[in-house]
Amino acid sequence: MAKVREKTPQVISLDPQEMAALLVELKPVLSEATYQLVKAAFETLQWLSEQLERKRVSLARLKRLLFGSKSEKTQKVLADDTQPEGTEGSADDAVPPKRPGGSGSKGNPKGKGHGRRKASDYSGAEVVQVPHPDLHVGSTCPKCAKAILYALKTPARIVRVKAQPMFAATLFELERLRCALCGALFTAPPPPEAAEGKYAANVGPSLAINRFGMGVPMYRTDQWQHDLGVPLPAGTQWDLINQAAKTPEHVYESLIIHAAQGWLFHNDDTHIRVQSLRQPSSEPSQPASKERTGIFTTSVISRVGPNPIALFFTGNQHAGENLQHVLNHRAADLDIPLQMSDGLACNTPKESQTTCCHCIPHARRKFVEVSSNFPESCQKVLESLREIYRVDAQAKNENLSAIQRLSLHQQHSKPVMEKLHTWMQEQIDQKIVEPNSGLGNAIKYMLKRWEPLTRFLTVPGAPLDNNVCEQALKMAILHRKNSMGYKTLRGAHVADVFMSLIHTCRLNSANPYDYLLALEKHGTLVAQNPTRWFPWNYSQTLREINTS
Repeated sequence: MAKVREKTPQVISLDPQEMAALLVELKPVLSEATYQLVKAAFETLQWLSEQLERKRVSLARLKRLLFGSKSEKTQKVLADDTQPEGTEGSADDAVPPKRPGGSGSKGNPKGKGHGRRKASDYSGAEVVQVPHPDLHVGSTCPKCAKAILYALKTPARIVRVKAQPMFAATLFELERLRCALCGALFTAPPPPEAAEGKYAANVGPSLAINRFGMGVPMYRTDQWQHDLGVPLPAGTQWDLINQAAKTPEHVYESLIIHAAQGWLFHNDDTHIRVQSLRQPSSEPSQPASKERTGIFTTSVISRVGPNPIALFFTGNQHAGENLQHVLNHRAADLDIPLQMSDGLACNTPKESQTTCCHCIPHARRKFVEVSSNFPESCQKVLESLREIYRVDAQAKNENLSAIQRLSLHQQHSKPVMEKLHTWMQEQIDQKIVEPNSGLGNAIKYMLKRWEPLTRFLTVPGAPLDNNVCEQALKMAILHRKNSMGYKTLRGAHVADVFMSLIHTCRLNSANPYDYLLALEKHGTLVAQNPTRWFPWNYSQTLREINTS
């Protein structure tokens, strides 16, 4: 059977005015849903055509924009034939190169561990003490009959996991008796726990962690609870979360003041929706409003001594403006802090001075995007940056101080970066690379920001990247992905409060549930002195309360 040759489609170009006129003609004959679908398809095709015609995006980058990128590691980005023999890892690898001779195939040893969790990992489990039915401490050994038995410090442990609704309920049925003669009614007194109210103190904190710590929408929790026979409507969930936020708000405000005294700040933002802030689109005949319409959630990570603090802010302000709000509480006699961001002007505070550090992966990504067109040049850059991260991983593994880490980078990373800078400058000065090409733009981007990108070579403690802030923003992105956004500014503020406390707990290895429950139970004391109830010192405060 002869192969049918595919016919090349006819290319039709429409300018924006022609496309708008065509949509006007189609709207009366199509249903509203179909019309919106056709309109979106036209706008997508127009955007793709414009991007390709203006050469703003390569085919490889367009593919990543449409379908996403699974990895930007060096060995994934570069083709196999461009990788020198024996190279592994990537510029953003956080581990040093593997030593030969380990277990596993092809010199890539597996990490420690066998996938099973220790019994001690189940810190939230109910502990049931099981004594021996026949023996006890001091009994004569039944085997040798010569010595007595003593208790081991570590008992034998068996973990049993069972399923239950996320929020369980207890129904108290109080017996009622009536006199057959006089009709008097006698009801059994309720147990103490029944008199504490319908919802226990731990329900609000649990809902907050589920909603803002895990990103589970309230309607899904509503359905889950309904299916398991313990209804908890979404409206009721919000009421409980809103009520539970009153005490944490005191700690949130104190955290802002405490975070302002930090020596290092990471900040970035992402788009979010707040329905009450969204403005209706203006009519074509009306001039566009000059007011800012963008809505963002900003993450600010502050390093204050050994305790990192995560803060979230949602509204019309950019990351730099929210960082300025934090720095307004900074003591005047403190040194100028370090600030790590991706280099956008909107990330820089306008009134307070900071020592800017720019994120290396943002500059690196420019080369990743054009690696298919300039494999050899991009390989040189990516492998140079990989060496920098290997040195930084060594500093972390050896637990070096900020001064020791700086010395290590100056010894091993500085020659690599100086050589890379010389090579990139030659590519532009000697016109080896077309300045307006993808590679030329990537080189110019990095050269323009060279000083803040290499701050780790001159300032103790300067980070290489903004990854810690990007990871924090995943909480807001997960919320946006599952719930689209917020309805009101109050809802956004409550989310900021709980996200800040939950992520600060995680950064300081504190249990978010235990922490929020402690705040709920000691609301009066928290309001009196919030600084004693930070995630890293509340346990000590609880011990002092229990012993007093």
